[in-house]
Amino acid sequence: MRRPKITSPEVLFLSLLGIGFSPYAPGTLASIATIPFLYLLLKLNLSFYEFIPAFIFISIIAIYFSHQAQKKYETHDPSWIVIDEFLGLMITYPFISKTSFLHIIIVFILFRFFDIIKIWPASYFDKKVKHGIGIILDDLVSGLMAGGVYLFLIHPHTSFLF
Repeated sequence: MRRPKITSPEVLFLSLLGIGFSPYAPGTLASIATIPFLYLLLKLNLSFYEFIPAFIFISIIAIYFSHQAQKKYETHDPSWIVIDEFLGLMITYPFISKTSFLHIIIVFILFRFFDIIKIWPASYFDKKVKHGIGIILDDLVSGLMAGGVYLFLIHPHTSFLF
């Protein structure tokens, strides 16, 4: 198996500038590194329509490079690929109702919980989908679950289904 070179632009992107090569909890460290970006988005008060195109663009690039890395390095969902944690936490942005570190910490904890336990359908994408899309989608699903639970916790009297 070939080892990734951190000097490669795709490896730098997928590993969030090398965070993915940490020997200790690279996914959690990548999620922590995402917090300032999430806070910046909240401070900028980007609309959903401004956020989504950029998010989709970055996600497509991440899927493509993740797929290529799996083929090149002959591995499935290597731990050094942590762009999925970045995207998973970033997808909670439209759910967050206050520009507050407390609210960001709440979605961070919820995201890490859902990312670690992998409730279905995240578990399906994690185990059954072998291409780059599987690497990214399980974290996006976990982020959407975190966002939904956050909304329920912060606004328990609001009905999202009716």
